[in-house]
Amino acid sequence: MAVAERAESLAESLAATTRDDRRALVGAAWLHDIGYSAALADTGFHPLDGARHLRRIGFDPRVTALVAHHSCAEAEAKLRGLGAELRSEFPRERTIVADALCMCDFTTGPDGEPLSVTERLDEIRARYGDGHVVTRFSEIAEGDLRAAVARVTTHPDAVAAAVKKTIEVQPMYGRSRPSR
Repeated sequence: MAVAERAESLAESLAATTRDDRRALVGAAWLHDIGYSAALADTGFHPLDGARHLRRIGFDPRVTALVAHHSCAEAEAKLRGLGAELRSEFPRERTIVADALCMCDFTTGPDGEPLSVTERLDEIRARYGDGHVVTRFSEIAEGDLRAAVARVTTHPDAVAAAVKKTIEVQPMYGRSRPSR
């Protein structure tokens, strides 16, 4: 839920994106981990299992593909021997929307707490341990994950929104004092 809430907030600041882009981002954020459901597990790789389920029920193909490829999933799919299946079944979108979904996922901890990418990667290593496929994936994909987050945080709309938020929060001339 926290990933989706972050996506909703971020979607508002990405003014250059279309309404369809914002809907796709928020929809994919809400559904990105649906493949963890035991009822949907087929391969054991949640992005692929979730996307296949969404496709079966006729869900929006763009959202479905974003779910399939969220957070650099292709790197983990290759480690699991599922890379060709993922690529052949779902097109990978390389847009600010896909980057924003990655950012929302990789800056949110498992309990919904905000984390830096470094903290999130450390959390993954601690939770799964050395040698686990998820840990190996995070090490392989780290550069791509960081690059996606950087593209979002340096996107002109995101920068403008952050500056606006800072200006709204900060008093113009320091701390306000009661007049005498």
